[in-house]
Amino acid sequence: MFGDNPHDAELRASWADFCEQLKQAGELVFRDGAPSRDIDRAKGFRLLARNIALGMQFQLENNDPAFPELLHYFDPLRKQGGDNTDALYVGAPINGTHTYRVSGRRGSARYFAVTVLEDGDTPWGGRVIGNLIDSDIETEEDGSFEILIGPEEQPGNFIKTTPGAWRVTFRQFFADWENEEPMTARIDCLSETEHDPMLTPEQLQQGLADTARWVRESTGYWTDMLQRWKARPGEFVSYRQLDDNAIDATPGGEPLICFWQVAEDEALVIRVTPPEASYWAVEFGNYWWESMDYRYRLCSTNCHHAQLEDNGELILVVAHDDPGVPNWLDPSGHGEGYIAVRWINATHYPQPQCQRVAATELRSILGDSVRKLTPQQRKAQLQARRTGVLKRFPY
Repeated sequence: MFGDNPHDAELRASWADFCEQLKQAGELVFRDGAPSRDIDRAKGFRLLARNIALGMQFQLENNDPAFPELLHYFDPLRKQGGDNTDALYVGAPINGTHTYRVSGRRGSARYFAVTVLEDGDTPWGGRVIGNLIDSDIETEEDGSFEILIGPEEQPGNFIKTTPGAWRVTFRQFFADWENEEPMTARIDCLSETEHDPMLTPEQLQQGLADTARWVRESTGYWTDMLQRWKARPGEFVSYRQLDDNAIDATPGGEPLICFWQVAEDEALVIRVTPPEASYWAVEFGNYWWESMDYRYRLCSTNCHHAQLEDNGELILVVAHDDPGVPNWLDPSGHGEGYIAVRWINATHYPQPQCQRVAATELRSILGDSVRKLTPQQRKAQLQARRTGVLKRFPY
């Protein structure tokens, strides 16, 4: 019973504070500018609940840089910060004074990058201090690889750390969801360390406090950022144009992001001619910076899935009812959110153009020559998405 352990009062107080901090974080859902639809309110609270597990992973369960594990960040049930619908993000905590070996098989994702970043002013850390991208990484014929990360120069695949190095992240962006294989790998700290598997009351208290703070700050950070894009609706603007904070950005091409808003009787037509690039993609999500349910909704496209017009143009349509075109972005019940376009290692970086129209005018705006999809083709398109997601996240 309470009082049997000398730490009982401290543990009770830390748990109460953890719950109180999460309770206060719920006020974020009612912030000025937040949408008031039922779905937006419900998903705002679900976002907070989902990210408790991610915060616990970062702040308590996998926060020992002497004994790190590679764990994934996002999946169909846990999202934040504009999660790329094509992506598998995997990472681990590190200490800049230690040396690490990452070994495994690279897989066949269209885009593959490793970044090491320092701690910083955002919930996701600070500036990138080193990276390896795609062909930078030497692999064996069977796809196996080894990367060394640490302060002392090493031969082969190597990323040099600084004393403030804090985390390593692997980005895998899949173009052909059904056929590209994800990486399998492990990380090992090569420095002399001793593992203590004990969990102390002090560690738990600190972990709970850090988790509650991270959930509040990380979700608040991204909604603050969306307000900046909301001030420029229908305009594709890069992150760096709006915020000079150093953050773990994707190497090779920063996304252009646009705030979208479409009423039930409206549609948004987006046009751009994609450049030659090693990978490009269009992502689509709600006000809370979560992608739509990409297992069952058509809420993204990329260099493999998109159907271009005969002149090479990409035409995207945001509409609440299926417009019968291949590159439909389904709002999934939301009235506003974000669109992100990534051109990775491209010859140039074109800015998409938006046109907001009445739904009744959509057909005349698109014209008779625009590519179309039958209901049977749409069904097959959606079935292929779920198959691809299950390949990336098998369990």
